[in-house]
Amino acid sequence: MFSVLPAVDLTHGGLGAYSPEGPVPVEAFGGDPVAAARSFVEAGARWLHVVDMDLAFEGSVSNAGTVVTIREAFPEVAIQASGGIRTPAQATQFLSAGAARVVIGSAALEDERGFAEVAAVTGGLYLVGIEVVDGRIRSRGREPVDLDLMATLGWLTAAGAPGFVVTAVAKVGSASGPEDATVKRVVRSGKPTLAAGGIVSVDDLVAVHRAGAVGAVVGRGTLEGSLPLPEALAWAAEH
Repeated sequence: MFSVLPAVDLTHGGLGAYSPEGPVPVEAFGGDPVAAARSFVEAGARWLHVVDMDLAFEGSVSNAGTVVTIREAFPEVAIQASGGIRTPAQATQFLSAGAARVVIGSAALEDERGFAEVAAVTGGLYLVGIEVVDGRIRSRGREPVDLDLMATLGWLTAAGAPGFVVTAVAKVGSASGPEDATVKRVVRSGKPTLAAGGIVSVDDLVAVHRAGAVGAVVGRGTLEGSLPLPEALAWAAEH
């Protein structure tokens, strides 16, 4: 079954959105991440993609408490924690807060040994975040990397990475649709792949599904209403 994971992006305890300059607050749901999570859960979501944007852009975990709050409020929902996670301590902090798995950030991929240390502390409860710009892995945030996409996917696959979250960075926050070709390149790794970036309609979900993705992270579309979550989840349940 195809998975749809609504994103709850966090900045300083409130709802936020990505911008090239860093996280900015958003007014949807009054800026309340718990209210957003409640809406997603009531629509039928069974996974939430919770992003600590402050970690990605400022370098320290500041929203683990919000993960705890969401987990306690909605114990029936699994949380996928993300946001530039690149150290064992950061991964452990989110898992301890109740995340079912973490997304190890692209910034961790420059050092294969360091990546292995982060992966090891998760007990296998992780995916790898692949942020792509112009066909290369280029992480957002305060510790950018610039890596060859296919070579990096090669050693990650050999290292036993269980799956990937591929984000088309240029599409994040836009309504221009996903980068199908990028999704296809990552899917060639043979590992389960979630797509993110520019997915704002059921047609976009269809496109990334056809590209081979097993699921999608959706953000702007669910906040602004172009992607009605009940409709998206109903479609996903049939595919």
